[in-house]
Amino acid sequence: MKRWRALALDVWAIAGAVDLRTKIMGIVVGVVLLFGLGATTLVHHGFEESLRGQLEKRALTVGRDLAARSTDPLLVNDLFQLYSLVRDAVSTNEDVRYAFVQDSSGQVVVHTFGDGFPRLLATANSTDGTGSQLQILNTEEGLVWDVASPILGGKVGTARVGFTDHRLRDAVNAMTRWLLLTTVLASITGLLAAIFLTWVLTQPLLNLEEVAHKVARGDLTVRAHIWAKDEIGRVGMTFNAMLDDLRRAQVKNEEATQELIRKEQSRSQLLTKVITAQEEERQRIARELHDQTGQSLTSLLVGLKVAESASTLGEARERIRQVRDVAARTLQEVRTLAWELRPSLLDDLGLPAALDRYLTLYKQQYGIEVDLHSTGFEHEDRLPSEVEVTLYRIIQEALTNVARHAKAHSVSIVLDRRPPEVVAVVEDDGQGFDAAKVLRSSDVRSRLGLYGMQERASLLGGTVLIESSHRQGTTVRVAIPLNGAVIRQSEANHEVG
Repeated sequence: MKRWRALALDVWAIAGAVDLRTKIMGIVVGVVLLFGLGATTLVHHGFEESLRGQLEKRALTVGRDLAARSTDPLLVNDLFQLYSLVRDAVSTNEDVRYAFVQDSSGQVVVHTFGDGFPRLLATANSTDGTGSQLQILNTEEGLVWDVASPILGGKVGTARVGFTDHRLRDAVNAMTRWLLLTTVLASITGLLAAIFLTWVLTQPLLNLEEVAHKVARGDLTVRAHIWAKDEIGRVGMTFNAMLDDLRRAQVKNEEATQELIRKEQSRSQLLTKVITAQEEERQRIARELHDQTGQSLTSLLVGLKVAESASTLGEARERIRQVRDVAARTLQEVRTLAWELRPSLLDDLGLPAALDRYLTLYKQQYGIEVDLHSTGFEHEDRLPSEVEVTLYRIIQEALTNVARHAKAHSVSIVLDRRPPEVVAVVEDDGQGFDAAKVLRSSDVRSRLGLYGMQERASLLGGTVLIESSHRQGTTVRVAIPLNGAVIRQSEANHEVG
């Protein structure tokens, strides 16, 4: 069993190594040859049996006829008439090889062999008088159908006729040759049809193979040629649809890659800006501490020294009053500096209170009217600290952009806390700009502020939508999910305390 299985695997391996074109042509030609040779063999045997049957019937008929016609001449011993009868039997039937008549004792009376009668032929076949007897003799000339027909029941003698199968064989061979020629012609026709069929079948497959090789090399622009709408054609259409999907995915990946590169560049620029801003902020704080707070403290020292050296109590009181004014101004400067670094109200009272304080300073500094409307902040639950800081900085950045670029007269801010998200909208009546163009700009600095707002919101899973058009103002909408995280006002106050 294992040997047969191994043999089957070897045969399958050999067949599998042959290309499809050879397989199809081999199958077609093999089937044509198999059926052609099988049909030829069947027809050959059937035709031969049919002719042999006819030959036997003719031999019996001719033998009986010769026996019937030989009765009277044999009774009167008319040898001439008997010879005429046997000669006519041979001459009128192409298949009759010989004919002769025997008397009741078995002696040959007349025959058609000329001078020499075969010695053993007289006894090769006989009849019992009840009917004709057919005997097939194997002679030097081939098979002979020898018929012995009794004359008057065998009382007078016997008529013998020998039929050869030469014409039968010639007819069978001619039929066989014709069938073989037909098989060859059918094989040639089948081979041509197989060549055409293999071309029709393999051409789309070869085209698919070529396209697959190009796709494997990374070319997703090629497409398979659809030759027909059959099964192979549907495979080609499915393959092309797959390539279309791959191409779209490739384009999306390339766009996503470019977007990642752009974001990474913007992030790098933003990081640089943050570091630069930190250094600038340190320089500003150092400068303000040196120029303002330092000078104020120096004035305090000088004032105290002057008060110490005052000659009268009134002069000392005046000097102390001046020192107190300087101390109050210095304290205000330190508070303002601390507020700019991080508003304490944001930690103490929450986002609306911190924004209200910032907007008061904003109005004083830039002269732009700003109104704030907040909903959903009436209860004691605070927003998460990171959400409050993010919204505060985004709104602060939006207002800074309004002051620098918008040439606006008024700004409206709406805070809407509606779980599961909080939304902030900053809308101005300024000159507007093309937001999409700025965001697509290759100049990173021109979009850094907008990108910074988007980056802050995205860190918390939020979004920033900027709508603006020329002379129609600008609207910045920020939405940040809350995810159910809130801080109790009492807890916040406790932590601050």
